[in-house]
Amino acid sequence: MGNQNGIKWLPEPEEKDYPAASSYLSLLYDTIKVNAIITKLRTAPITLFKAKDIFRASELSLLGVSNSHVEKDRKKIEGGKSLSPILLVRDESRGRVIIADGYHRLCAVYSFSEDECIPCKIV
Repeated sequence: MGNQNGIKWLPEPEEKDYPAASSYLSLLYDTIKVNAIITKLRTAPITLFKAKDIFRASELSLLGVSNSHVEKDRKKIEGGKSLSPILLVRDESRGRVIIADGYHRLCAVYSFSEDECIPCKIV
């Protein structure tokens, strides 16, 4: 999966992304809810959202290119390596989207183009 800016994407999130998402989500929700979310994320279809829209919906700040994780993902992009789609959770009670996994990838992609369409799984 590729795009007009040369950013390549894996067809599905990497297996390691799910435990990372689970770890982060466990700070927000109890274990039962986290397990249910991860189960849903595993079977959710890939959808596309623009980087700028994900940031707006998440209400998070953009990390700069000097962040070591963002820099690592920028180097992957520049080297033609494929990125893993990001994992999102709709938190209707807070009226925002939670980036369960992929925040640094999102920041790296945004540094190339805020209009970039990013493959995501969202529940």
